[in-house]
Amino acid sequence: MSFFTRPFSPLGSSVQEQRDRWERKRSRTARELVQTEQRYCQQLELVTTFFVEILKAKGTLRRDTRESIFGSIKAIHSANSLLVHLENGYFGKGLDQFCSHLHLYNMYVDNIYNANKALGIQLKKNKAFRRFKKLQEARPEFNNHKLEELLQLPIHRIDYKHFLQDLAANTSPDNPEFEQLAAVTAVCEVSRRIQDNARCHENHLQLCRVQKLLKGRKTKVLATRWYIREGWLKIVPPKGSEAKPKMFFLFSDMLLEAKRCSPLHPNNGDKFAGQHAYPLQDCNVEKVFGHTRSQGGLLSLTFPKAKLLLMSSNQEDLNDWYQSLSSAVKLQSNQTVVHQRDELCRRPPHAATDD
Repeated sequence: MSFFTRPFSPLGSSVQEQRDRWERKRSRTARELVQTEQRYCQQLELVTTFFVEILKAKGTLRRDTRESIFGSIKAIHSANSLLVHLENGYFGKGLDQFCSHLHLYNMYVDNIYNANKALGIQLKKNKAFRRFKKLQEARPEFNNHKLEELLQLPIHRIDYKHFLQDLAANTSPDNPEFEQLAAVTAVCEVSRRIQDNARCHENHLQLCRVQKLLKGRKTKVLATRWYIREGWLKIVPPKGSEAKPKMFFLFSDMLLEAKRCSPLHPNNGDKFAGQHAYPLQDCNVEKVFGHTRSQGGLLSLTFPKAKLLLMSSNQEDLNDWYQSLSSAVKLQSNQTVVHQRDELCRRPPHAATDD
């Protein structure tokens, strides 16, 4: 009878294997980061050399217009020493220095939508610039890339966080560069800023679209509110008459009821007329029918000075309206509580009275 024992694996060996795995993953991530950074720098140089510098020399665009379109892209290119450090293997040092220039990316991010607008205006009105842009883009160095695409480079490139997260996750804590890779926090902050700006821009476009749908100057969609959704719902009258379909626009602070204008109207045939605006503050939302998988249901909305009973024959649509309304009302209530608490904090304390 023989006994077989498993070979003894010392703890030091498993630790070394883990370190080797970290190093392989780190090397792979670092190689990809260097390659993408090389392409990024080459494309940035195309914009600064063939557009920014030549336009400045030719005077095709006024200085303020040129700065509106290109923003801080030249400064970003000039300050970008990250590639030199990456090619020499100093990832931590390179990323640490890169973070000192993140304010340039913040400036660029905040200006990008104005830049797109300014570029569109010049392409529409400035024939010389339109011809110049076409000639530059035809250069073989551009590889069929348009200026509009190249101007988005810093926005896309700030997504360093994935590389940083991989590098930090696969760098040994004993590595002298480990602490410097904490730059991921600063880069993630800029990424969040980009996402916030994108959401604000999308909301602005939605508000402009809704404003164009509404006729008359009295119904104004304020830029300070957030668009949530819109759709048709039937209003169930209290006295049992026929339910009437109405268009509703839900915003972060109010629910707007509107009716379609007459299709025979020469100017407003495709528009809506605002009828009632219901503030969501102190609103109560209840699902009267529609808790089961039936066909549609009813929503009860109670406002301080009004009450609505809304009906939908589409169960999914009803559920979505219920969730959207409930979330908007809850958010509005939370903001009201915070505002009231701030007001109380700002009030001077009452003077103590003598007995």
